[in-house]
Amino acid sequence: MSAGQTEPKPANHQHLRRNPPILGEAEAIAAAQAGDERAFETLYALHKRRVYSLCLRMLGNVAAAEDLTQDAFLQLYRKIGTFRGDSAFSTWLHRLAVNVVLMHLRKKGLPQISLEEALEPSQDDGPRKDFGGRDLQLSGSIDRVTLERAIEDLPPGYRLVFVLHDVEGYEHNEIAEMLSCSIGNSKSQLHKARMKLRDLLRTGQRKENAV
Repeated sequence: MSAGQTEPKPANHQHLRRNPPILGEAEAIAAAQAGDERAFETLYALHKRRVYSLCLRMLGNVAAAEDLTQDAFLQLYRKIGTFRGDSAFSTWLHRLAVNVVLMHLRKKGLPQISLEEALEPSQDDGPRKDFGGRDLQLSGSIDRVTLERAIEDLPPGYRLVFVLHDVEGYEHNEIAEMLSCSIGNSKSQLHKARMKLRDLLRTGQRKENAV
């Protein structure tokens, strides 16, 4: 909930604490669409951590991520009636959260995609054959906390594309539409993000070894 709003408290709080309602996601969605605020709280509890992680990865700022997580769930509260089950609820909610973050970035005028960047990787960026493909060197072999910190240190445009593509699984055509850029630019930003991320991880590893 956003600032100034208070979460609804059940009239018989002690009774509910002894016998809390147990709802699956599908039941909670249906009940929340019918106006049941406790069902909405169930959805919040189920998804708040992942939505927060998404916001934090995209923004690289804890306070902003916390605020926009609340904004995302406020949007969910307003728009849950529009969910029709055409995709998984988590997918639909994450797209909603992504839109909340992008709206925030546009209002703040923060850099997203550097459109003047060349669409082709430079020779220093390495071979082009994996351009736009999944980077296996960044998968599975790196400590999760170290990787998360390195993602936060990426420049804003790089970080957005990396998170949307490699973390959230959006295709380049979807990212291009979200960020109002070309598909080629999205691919270029992803490639450069991966190269920058490798540099950050190598630098971090050298610092750890030097301690």
